[in-house]
Amino acid sequence: MFGKKAETKLETIIGPDTLCQGTIRTKGVVRIDGKLEGGVLEAANVIVGDEGQIQGDINTKKAIIGGTITGNITATENLEIMGNAQVLGDIHTALLSIAEGAVFEGHCVMMADKSKVIDMDTESTASVRHR
Repeated sequence: MFGKKAETKLETIIGPDTLCQGTIRTKGVVRIDGKLEGGVLEAANVIVGDEGQIQGDINTKKAIIGGTITGNITATENLEIMGNAQVLGDIHTALLSIAEGAVFEGHCVMMADKSKVIDMDTESTASVRHR
């Protein structure tokens, strides 16, 4: 994702002709090429192939979306939405990439690493502007 190799091994695959109902909870990598009616929780990486569909929420560190998501996505590190993907739901992530042609309907909240946020002194800034 974003030009880096996967940090963990692919553990769970839902194939193209598979319908799975329920929530997947894993610390590893999940690839969805079929249909999941439920969510994915605590995953290291979630990959949704071009024909993959998820009706439910996703909570992961990293995600690559190529198919259709109807639900909210929380990706604490980064989220990549490919050109043929559809995301219908809200997004919370630190780093977001949306390719041309992708469909995204929802709200997006960019999560900041609080250790990297610069706190500005508004009084000194205001006095500099008025001089």
